[in-house]
Amino acid sequence: MVIIILGSKSDLNLAKEIIKNLQFFKIEYRLHIASAHKNPEYVLGLLKKYEAEGKEKIYICVAGRSNALGGVVDAQILSPVINCPPYSEKFAGLDILSSLRMPSGVCSMTVLEPEQAVLAAAKILALKDEEIRNRIKLYRKEYKDMMVRENGKLSESSII
Repeated sequence: MVIIILGSKSDLNLAKEIIKNLQFFKIEYRLHIASAHKNPEYVLGLLKKYEAEGKEKIYICVAGRSNALGGVVDAQILSPVINCPPYSEKFAGLDILSSLRMPSGVCSMTVLEPEQAVLAAAKILALKDEEIRNRIKLYRKEYKDMMVRENGKLSESSII
């Protein structure tokens, strides 16, 4: 299972991309909006609820600007945490740095693209789930086949 936590509703477009990719891999997910800055008690309550379930899970945190969400989540739990911050042209994209630098003892990963964030989560879950492992193999095969088709089209065209 993947728990997606958004810092605000403005992160919903990125969440839709994450969900689309989770559905491809047939990975169960839950979606929440919970700000570590504005309502940390609510975030901690969500974590407590999910950690009490005892299921294998991965958290994907989506928060722009100053991302405290991924670090706060990671510091409270033992499950893997993946930051997938939305890119912003403001400040030349430098707000991404708040997802990259974490305090000692906090190790949330940062993956910039929704598709790759889900692939990372799928690969972790695939360590214990053969069905997900097989879907990753299919995913990779589809990409390889697509590259061969694109190469064939390039060879047939007269670009040069």
